[in-house]
This record gives sequence, structure tokens and C-alpha cells, in this order.
Amino acid sequence: MRSGGAAPGMAAGAMLKHRRTALERVEKFVSAAYFTDCNLRGRLYGASRPPAALSCFQSPLRVPYGEAVGRRFGPAAVGDSFGPAWETCWFKVELSIPPAWAGREVHFVWESDGEGMVWRDGQPVQGLTKEGEKTSYILTSCLKESEPHSVTLDVYELLVDLEILLDMARLLGEENQRSFQALYAANQMVNVCDVTDPATFPAARDLAATIFGQRNGESQHSIHAMGHCHIDSAWLWPYEETIRKCARSWVTVIRLMESNPELTFVCSQAQQFEWVRSWYPGLYAQIQDYVAKGRFVPVGGTWVEMDGNLPSGEAMVRQFLQGQRFFQEQFGRICSEFWLPDTFGYSAQLPQLMRGCGIGRFLTQKLSWNLVNAFPHHTFFWEGIDGSRVLTHFPPGDSYGMLGRVEEMLKTVKNNKDKGRVNHSAVLFGFGDGGGGPTQKMLDRMKRMRDTDGLPRVQMSTPDRLFSVLEKESSQLCTWVGELFLELHNGTYTTQAQIKKGNRECERILHDVEVLSALALAQDSSFQYPASQLQRLWRLLLLNQFHDVLPGSCIQLVVEDALQYYAEIRRAGARLQEEAVQSLCGDLLQPESGHAEGTLVLNTLPWERTEVISRTGPAGAEVLALVTAPSMGYAILREPLPPPQPVTVVKQEDGSVTMENGVIAVCLDAMGRLTSLRLAHSEREAVADGCCANQFALFDDVPLYWDAWDVMDYHLETRKPVTTLLKPLEITLAGGLRGSASFSLRVGKSSTLTQEIVLDATCPYIRFLTQVEWKESHKFLKVEFPVQVRSTNATYEIQFGHVQRPTHWNTSWDWARFEVWAHKWMDLSEHGFGVAVLNDSKYGASARGNVLSLSLLRAPKSPDATADITQHHFTYSVLPHRGSFQDAGVIQCAYNLNFPLHAVPASCAQCPAWSAFSVSSPAIVLETVKQAEDRPDAVVVRLYEAHGSTAVTWLRSSLPVTEAMLCDLLEQPLAKEPLALEQQGVRLSFTPFQVLSILLVLRQ
Repeated sequence: MRSGGAAPGMAAGAMLKHRRTALERVEKFVSAAYFTDCNLRGRLYGASRPPAALSCFQSPLRVPYGEAVGRRFGPAAVGDSFGPAWETCWFKVELSIPPAWAGREVHFVWESDGEGMVWRDGQPVQGLTKEGEKTSYILTSCLKESEPHSVTLDVYELLVDLEILLDMARLLGEENQRSFQALYAANQMVNVCDVTDPATFPAARDLAATIFGQRNGESQHSIHAMGHCHIDSAWLWPYEETIRKCARSWVTVIRLMESNPELTFVCSQAQQFEWVRSWYPGLYAQIQDYVAKGRFVPVGGTWVEMDGNLPSGEAMVRQFLQGQRFFQEQFGRICSEFWLPDTFGYSAQLPQLMRGCGIGRFLTQKLSWNLVNAFPHHTFFWEGIDGSRVLTHFPPGDSYGMLGRVEEMLKTVKNNKDKGRVNHSAVLFGFGDGGGGPTQKMLDRMKRMRDTDGLPRVQMSTPDRLFSVLEKESSQLCTWVGELFLELHNGTYTTQAQIKKGNRECERILHDVEVLSALALAQDSSFQYPASQLQRLWRLLLLNQFHDVLPGSCIQLVVEDALQYYAEIRRAGARLQEEAVQSLCGDLLQPESGHAEGTLVLNTLPWERTEVISRTGPAGAEVLALVTAPSMGYAILREPLPPPQPVTVVKQEDGSVTMENGVIAVCLDAMGRLTSLRLAHSEREAVADGCCANQFALFDDVPLYWDAWDVMDYHLETRKPVTTLLKPLEITLAGGLRGSASFSLRVGKSSTLTQEIVLDATCPYIRFLTQVEWKESHKFLKVEFPVQVRSTNATYEIQFGHVQRPTHWNTSWDWARFEVWAHKWMDLSEHGFGVAVLNDSKYGASARGNVLSLSLLRAPKSPDATADITQHHFTYSVLPHRGSFQDAGVIQCAYNLNFPLHAVPASCAQCPAWSAFSVSSPAIVLETVKQAEDRPDAVVVRLYEAHGSTAVTWLRSSLPVTEAMLCDLLEQPLAKEPLALEQQGVRLSFTPFQVLSILLVLRQ
């Protein structure tokens, strides 16, 4: 006889298993919704008790801790409601912990729809965010430490074990034996685990450990996991709230680091570090300590995660200059990776700017959002318009806010488009956008995936470790040339037009203040260059270039903040400019008694200009004058120049108006449309046959997903020409130095557009001064120029150069770019002739066939219901030309439109024109003149090749230059030997679209 054992024919543990029922059995055992009275999840939390006392004080202001604790608190209770939105509530919580909880981990649980911060002993210690799965703060890990273990912790660890095994079983698939091994282990854990008897838990955990202890082979893919917490510097919350979001998120990371020595955390945006440094110095000191240990890793190298399309070239340089200098000063190192995971496209000039700022690596994931075409790579070299290359990685999981789940790790491997080329990928884990960051559960999930057979290896890592191994594996990587265009969010080139206008204006103001201040410094060593004021203004401008502010995809509170910052830059900029001009030209600004007043004309651009200006006459009336101003310098206007040919303006019997200035000739119909546009003394017509240019068109604008962000291709099917005339074209200036005519239109249901069309003597383009009272909803206003030009590509200005984009829709890559971005100009040219459209504050554009279109205004309703509903002022121009746009001076004309001459009342004294800088080649633009960051006795000049050619130029200067050195964009010298100072100046060689910076030391 056999004693014990199973009945005959019933082998122990050899039950047949139905896959679905086994899976669902384990799911129910860990469910938070089903059978919580008898499953494992129901045992997660032990005893609880309410707070001993709860009191509150509420304020519409963001009151700091030191002030809040002194306020009068009133009684509060669990379940109370607080508000409205953006109010701040401070709570005092008194807790009484029962002695019976000795040895247990004790949590303070706080569930609220708001975001909170726990303060203890005067210091922030933990962020609390419901969306970020942080609703508890560990008061003590082991009360009085009388027992080594806690039932609740064992339950938690078992739940994580089962979650990972369940995900392996579900996601590895029925064809994978590891799926069944994980399932059977989980099923057996349920068998051995008695939720009422903690003594059964270790056996269950041992079963899980067996699976997690089985290792991968050498060829398995490696995942570099990095804690991450994307915090929008403003979006659905104002800048002030972001300061607190940073503190809530980062203090939580510090707490996690204390208990998880393997955790690394990457963090971008110098502005956010500066906010925490100013507002939370105790927390900042802890961050500095972890930065020194290599665990809290600053990345990105920029002031904020800026928009990748719309900032000017110089503004992008300043993002890196301000960011890298901050990181060097605060942490002793600059960043070697550019970090821009959530921006709406990436300019083709970025690789050169990265390289110039000490960065050769780039990370983003946003192109995974493409609506039409899947981007073909995850790890590749990105090459810019000048040929600069950077190693680029898109985390193949297509997210910057992963949760450490099995599904994400498997997607990272499966989705990777560069399998066989590289065997390493990044996973960025942590709640993001509004902050939150990593959680303990994310870390515990990934610990179990460190090296578990069937799953990719998951290791805590850093950007440097990731890119270092990618560099070693890079020999087989492909190269992508040109812009990284996001096929979505193209409405952001136009939304919130006031922000776009403020950005362009303030870029100009800071340029002019720097040029004039640098010239004043060179001429007068007692002049105090306003370095600290300029840094403050630049930082305001750079902050507003954040990728939800400049694009216009933010709430009304943020728009109001942004417009206030632009107003501050305008105010302070005007004062600084006045001080610089006073220092530079002080002797010339005092009118002599009894003498007629002259005008001092200042030109901040690097070429001579002859233009019509407006100045105040003797009786206070506005007087026009034709003036010539030298390159980057000034001249006294005593007697205005006579125009070579005056402007003629004639109204025809049919109501049309013709204008001519000896350079161009135009004919306008009664609605202000161009029926003819010709170069003078030429029969070559620029307007397409049977068409009118300067034709306004209104489109329905109802996107699929993101209102302020998106304009969809189907909007083009809803085009309605604007034809309702309120006031027909009338001559407003009869000619001479300037001719003009104006008209008004009704646009849509309730908006009005008034335009003055202006032609100046000697000017090669006609200007359209436009005012719109905009009151539409979900409409898109554009202006169109059908031209008599045939070309398969149009050219658009970008930062320090230009790109060509197709005018046809041959492929999906072509038609996905139905709405694109440009800076100051776009051009459509065939051999020998072309037409350019210039603008002073617009960015959205398109060219389809022979129609150039400039996007003017949108009217989205979310996230800002009032977006763009206001009065708008902007100017655009059209310029027909012979030859190429390069030879015709289109680039210089666009600068002239955006950087008007400055006219200041002055004496009539004899004074020769004075030029500080000029360049001999029309292909080279001298973009920037500023004081050097670390050398008060030197200025930095930045030049770029604008034509797309190899060029040599002489940089000439009348300043007392004693030494010239090539430097990078961070103003660090590039060569040991200085450049030769010759009679003609400094000889410089450029390759296409190359940016060069020169440090010029001045004689004191």
C-alpha cells in the first residue's frame, strides 16, 4: 500500500490550464475593482485613522511658506471643496499615530484634485499629485523600528511581482514559451498565497524570483532607463505655477533618490533651475549635491525647451548661450546633449548651432506624432543645411513619460526602426507635462526587468552612457538631411498673432540695443554697456519662446504674462537704446540755437540703405525725407535727397489706382487687389493671367484634435475669397516721396480689414500696412499672391539661411507640408525672374503651384477661448525681381522691412557719415554685434553666409580693433592664432550657410 499522495490518475500539479481563465484568475487576484474583500489588493493598506486636526487658509496669491505659516487658519474637513481655480490653500495637519502601528511603514494619504506640497520643519519634503500617482507621503519607514517587516510592504511587493508576470504572460504572446512560464508561475503564486496569512507570502515571492532570476543571452537589447519629468514652463498654467510644479516634482525625486541609490534623473531648462534656486534654496542645495554625484543630470543646454521653428537664429544662439553658461556656473559643466522632446518640429539650422555650443547629441520623440508619414529612423545622424551632423536618438517607445511597464519595454524593442544597426534605446520614465516625475512603483517594476529572460535588459542609465554606446555602434547609421518637419501642429505658426508680433519686435529691439551699445562702448570707454539689463531682457524673451507660449498653444493667463514681458522689453529697450545713442552721438543731438533742426539717421544693418523716412517737421507735422544711411552707422540729414524718380499715383476712371516709382509699377483694383505688378521698363508681368494678387481668403478651421495647435489639410477645401467691400480704394498720398491708397473690407461675419498700400521712392517692393478687427470663430485668414512663375520648389527663410520646399504634392511627404513656416521672406523663382513675399511678424506660409500664401490670423477656442479676438496690426510686402532672389537682394530687403532706420532730432552741424562695420560680399550678413560675455574690452560679431554659396569676404571696421579671433557660439576661442588684421580688414572664408563668430579686442 501507498500512503499519502494523490488519488490514482491524478498527478499533483498537472492540471490542464485554459489560458484565458488562468490569466483572468490572476487579474482578479490583484484587481482594485473586483473581489477586494478577499483578494491581495484588498490587503494593501492596513489600519487607517483620520487626522487629529485639520485647518486651512486660502489666498488668491501664491503665498510663500514663511508668510503662510503666520496667517490665521480656519477649520477644514475631509470632503470640503476649495476654489476657484488658481487659488492657493494652505493646510495645517495634526496627526496622532497609534502605538500599535509600531514597526509598520506609516503613510500620510492626501487625495485632492489639486497639486500639493508637504512641508515639514520648514522645508518642502514631498509633492502630492493625484495625476502623478503620488497621493501619500511616508511619515516613517518603520515606526520605532521594533519590527523588521510590514505586512503592507510584502503585499505591495507581491502585487508588483504579479503585475510584471501578468504583463509578460499577456504581451509575450501564445507563440512565446516565456509567456506560459510567467503565467504558470503567477497562477502557482495565487495557489500558495493565503492573503490572510503573511507567512505564505515568501513562498509566493520565491516563485516570482525564479522567473526574474533567469537571465538573457548576450544579444538581448539594452534599455537605458532615465527618470524624467517634462514640465512645461507654461501651458495650461501660468509661469508662476510652474515654479511650484518644479519644486513639487524635484523634491519628490530627491526623496526617491535617498531610498533608491540606482535612480538617475535627467532635467532640462536652465530657467527652471533658476526658479528653484531663487524660491527654494534648501531644495536647490540638495539638487546641487545630487548633480555632483552624477544622479540628477542637467541636460539640454538651453534656457528653456524652446520652439524649434520660430525663434530667430540669434535667439536660438542665446537659448544655448544663456543655458550653457548657467549650467557651467552652477554645476561646473556644460551639457553635451540637446534635449527637446516635445517641440513642434526642428529647424534644419539646429545641428550647426548645437555643434557651435559644444553639443553633438540630440534627443526628441515628437516626430512620432506625425499624422501622415512614419519617420524612418530612431537612431541616426541628423545633418543641417551647412553640413553639420549630430547623433540623434528618438526613444522608440515614442514617449517621454513612460511608467516602467512591460508593455513599454517590449514596444521600445519592437518599434525600433534601426534594429541590427544599434542595440541600445532610451526609456524616459516619469509623469510629465505638468510634472510629477518618477514613482517608486515605476522603479520597482524596472528592477524586476533588469535582466529577465524574454524581456529587454533594463538598466538605470544617463544620457552620456546611452550616447557613448550609440557612438560606438554608429558605423551603420543612416543620415537624415534637412529639417525635421512635424506633420502636425502647423496651426502654431499662426495662432496668437500678438505673441508672434511681440517676439519679432523684441528680437529686433534687443538686436538694435546691442549694436548701438557696442558701438557706444567702442567710441567711449566710459560708457557702461548694459550687460545685466540685457541679460534680464533676453531671458524674458527666451522664456516666451517656450514651446507652448510662442506657438500660442497656452491659456489666456499665459498670453497675458507673455504680452506683459514683451511690453517690458519694449519699455526697457527704448530706454537703453536712447542711452546708447546719447553716448554714441551726444554732441550731435543738441540743436544749435537759431539754426534749423537736422535729423540723425542710425542704421543697425550691415549695408548702406537709401530709404524714405518720416520725421517731425518744424511745426510738429510729419515730414518725409529720402536719406542715405551708412552700413552699421549714422549720418546727419541736413538737406533731404531728391528722389531719382518721384512716385506717381493715378486713379483711373474704373476706380483702379496705378503707382510707379521707376523701379516697380503696380495696378490695384477697387478692392485693393493687384491686377498688375511689373518691374519698371519691363513688360514682364508678375501677376498670373486672369488672377488678382493680394487676394484675401477665409477658410473654415476646425481641426480633428488640438484646436490651437492644428490646421488640417481639408481646410483648403473650404476657401472663400473675401470680396465684401466696405470702403473702396482711395488715394491717401498723392506721390512724390511716397504714394499710398487705402480700402476696407468685411471679413467673415463680423470682422473688418483696413489696408494702406504704400510705395516709396527708390523702393523695390510695395508694402501692405494692414489693420484687422478680428472677431471670428474657427476661421483662418490668409492672403494670396498667384504669380506668373513656374518652379517645383519655393524658398523660405529660416534661422541663418533658407530651405526649399516643393510646390507640388507628388508624394505624401510633399502634401503633408501643406502649411509650413518661414521667417522674414519666401520666394518663388524661375530662371531669371521671381517674386518674394516679405513680412514683419508672420510665420505661417505655403506655396502651392504658382500661389504664394501668407497665413495671417486664426481663431481657435481652446485652450484660450479669446485667442486672437482683438485688433491686429502687421505689414507684408511683395517684391518682383530679375535674376535669383540672392542677386536681387531679397534677403536685404526683408531685413530692411523688419529693421527700420532710426531717426532722431539733431543739430545741423557738419558731420561726416560714420560706419562702424561693413562686409564686402553681399552673400554675408553681419547679424549681431554685442559685448563679449567675459571680456568687457571686446565685442563679438556674428556673421553667416546667406546665399548658400562658398564665399570670401572682408570684414571692415572703423573701431579701434587690436586683435581678432574666431570663437564658437559660447565665445570660446577656436584657434590659438589670431586672425590677421589687414588694410582691408579681416579676411573671412565661408562655406554655404556657415555661421562664424569673431571676438574683436578693442584698444582701451
